[in-house]
Amino acid sequence: MTIHAVIADDEPLLLDYLVDLLTQVWPELDIVGTAPNGRRALALIEQQRPEVVFLDIHMPGMTGLDVARRIPAGTLIVFVTAYDQYAVEAFERAAIDYLLKPVNRDRLAVTAARVKDKLARRDVIDIEALKAALSTLQPQAPKHLHWLKIGKSDSVQLVAAQDVLYFQADHKYTSAFTATEEHLIRTPLKELESQLDPERFWRIHRGTIVNVDAIAEAKRDFRGRYVLALKHRRETLSVSQSYGALFKQM
Repeated sequence: MTIHAVIADDEPLLLDYLVDLLTQVWPELDIVGTAPNGRRALALIEQQRPEVVFLDIHMPGMTGLDVARRIPAGTLIVFVTAYDQYAVEAFERAAIDYLLKPVNRDRLAVTAARVKDKLARRDVIDIEALKAALSTLQPQAPKHLHWLKIGKSDSVQLVAAQDVLYFQADHKYTSAFTATEEHLIRTPLKELESQLDPERFWRIHRGTIVNVDAIAEAKRDFRGRYVLALKHRRETLSVSQSYGALFKQM
């Protein structure tokens, strides 16, 4: 049986990214339509009657939660969300499938397998459980930056913030270093810092912010200042004296 899907996300780049990932992990899925907002998504769902819909929660106007309340019974829902752990727990209690942004290919493959299994067993959503989960949630903007949009001549590349090992100020630009690449972005480091998750990204110098997960080792140099070795790059990063306290208990 051919399975049909509708995907809704108000960010075109993220929408295209999800379509591309789905094509890779679930090539036999027939994506019958994509929507940039909730109203268009609902119209597509009513017209196409897909077996599964992928709904971004945070969309202006009619949100993904609003759409979910109005879709035909029997349609499987996968929420795409940047919500915190409490919201994820609500989805899990209601046995509702969800994907956390930024969407990971391996996690999407797991979701695809779950959806196919539910359709094979002809499972349907427990409407009351869904309503109970939705009643505890209110749409909100993501708290932290999840994606970097990198201009590449006539195109835009998406880079997951979690893949950046460190950021470094470069005159009017900021360099974002992943394990294999360096990207230039126009956002100043100070502005970027306010958008990043402070639990994951630490400022270690006036011109440097590091991803804590990327730190392999922190050692003192002959001046007593810390120097960081990274897990996936050869260069080291210097920690200025004013930020040295971050590593005293490491």
